[in-house]
Amino acid sequence: MDLELGGKVVLVTGGSDGLGAAVARTLIREGAKVALCARGVERLEATAAALRAEGGDVLTVQADVSRAWEVEHFVDAAHARWGRIDALVNNAGTAAAQPFASVSDAEWEADFQLKVFAAIRASRQALPFLKEAGSGAIVNVLSIGAKTPGANSTPSSVSRAAGLALTKALSKELGPHGIRVNAVLVGSIESGQWVRRALEAGKPLEPFLQERARHAGIPLGRVGRAEEFADTVAFLLSPRGGYISGAAINVDGGLSAAV
Repeated sequence: MDLELGGKVVLVTGGSDGLGAAVARTLIREGAKVALCARGVERLEATAAALRAEGGDVLTVQADVSRAWEVEHFVDAAHARWGRIDALVNNAGTAAAQPFASVSDAEWEADFQLKVFAAIRASRQALPFLKEAGSGAIVNVLSIGAKTPGANSTPSSVSRAAGLALTKALSKELGPHGIRVNAVLVGSIESGQWVRRALEAGKPLEPFLQERARHAGIPLGRVGRAEEFADTVAFLLSPRGGYISGAAINVDGGLSAAV
């Protein structure tokens, strides 16, 4: 299926590896132009080099999305490069789950800055350009914990729930401008974080992921592939998903108890 993304300009935060890099790779293969930002410049440039080797038109900006001016610079740099912005993927974030009593104020604030305020600022900065394009799409990458938070899941489950509310509120407000806003809620998906955890555990990646799937009780019996997640995001960004807005789609192998 042609997703009709050829020539579209898409911004992806947290795009240096894992899920963000997978989204960028799928978008490039669909003919989109992609701007990536991340804190680590080496991984960012390595990902960009791989995408350019596939013929991709890629812009990289080293940015810490928890800092307002760096988010603004990223968005403005993409617009300066291509003269338009068609879509935004708010993907930056890390897993942060602890017992509630052990989470300090500083940790709460850092988590909200990284996951909530970064998405707010990137969306706000991109909004005039999305309106200028006459249509557009935003996808917020969240976790199934946003719908079904468990014990010992703070602060992430709370910040992800805020992202869910932001998604719905923006879909209502921006819809009249032709801008669609959706969320993708991930369960256990292959990513750089899981690779690092496997290394820390001293186990090969595949057996580690199989063990994770069994322990989590994933109905499909396996951890998801990054490409499966990326395909879902690309579809939501594309004209093919043109009547989907305000939705929160689980990509979790059936794990979540909530629809």
